[in-house]
Amino acid sequence: MLKWRYVFATVLNRMSQSVRAAQASYIVLPETVTDKPTVLSFLVSHFKAIAETTWIDRIENGKVHWRDGELVTLESEFIPRARVYYYREVQQESLIPFEEKVLLQNEQIIIAFKPHFLAVNPSGNFVNECLVNRLRIKTANEQIVASHRLDRATAGVMLLSLSVDTRHDYHQLFKTGNITKTYQAIARLSDELMAKIAADALVLPISWTVKNRLVKADPSFMMKISVGESNSHSEITLLQVKGGFGLFELTPVTGRTHQLRLHMMSLGMPILNDRLYPELLDKAADDFDNPLKLMAKRLAFTDPITGEHIDISCDGFSF
Repeated sequence: MLKWRYVFATVLNRMSQSVRAAQASYIVLPETVTDKPTVLSFLVSHFKAIAETTWIDRIENGKVHWRDGELVTLESEFIPRARVYYYREVQQESLIPFEEKVLLQNEQIIIAFKPHFLAVNPSGNFVNECLVNRLRIKTANEQIVASHRLDRATAGVMLLSLSVDTRHDYHQLFKTGNITKTYQAIARLSDELMAKIAADALVLPISWTVKNRLVKADPSFMMKISVGESNSHSEITLLQVKGGFGLFELTPVTGRTHQLRLHMMSLGMPILNDRLYPELLDKAADDFDNPLKLMAKRLAFTDPITGEHIDISCDGFSF
């Protein structure tokens, strides 16, 4: 089945040209900008990877507008705090041959399983092929937004809001730490740990508390461990061992970008198939047969609207 999906996706990828996002993105014009007299000049300056001719073409073809739907023109003045809406476009959108699954849905939220390789929101080469857009189509609800982040490379349980009126309440669960997130990962065990296990010097489970300081690296989508006061905290437990690999349970206490990937690396056991850590590999097409072995397995929280305790898990890794 996986091979068939892979071939099917490859064919569709070749056929899919000049894709425009079904849903508009927006940017709030910042008050701190004072040297851009027009919306066009700001967009060209802000989105450095997009050519000025592309923005001119989008504006002239009615693809950029204000919040009320009025079209932005080439002469439209820069208005601080105003929202400008635009539609992401790519020449060819990659299609992901794996399906999301709705695990729970009520009037306020959806909890869904996001497969590996599927972006949560439009990003990079993905405009429509993302979890939010798929669920908007499936439910006919354009108000769906994600309440938290999950890397495209990572699979697992996602909480999404269905209503503008209550989405802040669910976002606050993550901001205040009033939600339990549990992950699974597979990694090759360090030589030191393997030696101790072979000598029967350790008994499973084995746990670590990892705290360190994470800061932006170069390139900017990467993070690194730095000296200074800790700003990240994870609890990591080795549950099973098989053939030199370990199955780990990871509980992030804080929610820094790439935190679990860096914390596993700091233990000398980077997550299997990680293309960022410990070494940034060259950009390549997605290898659907070898996903990053990291999964958000469980979310548990008290619903801020209904007061109901919700505890949702997905199937973990086969090990």
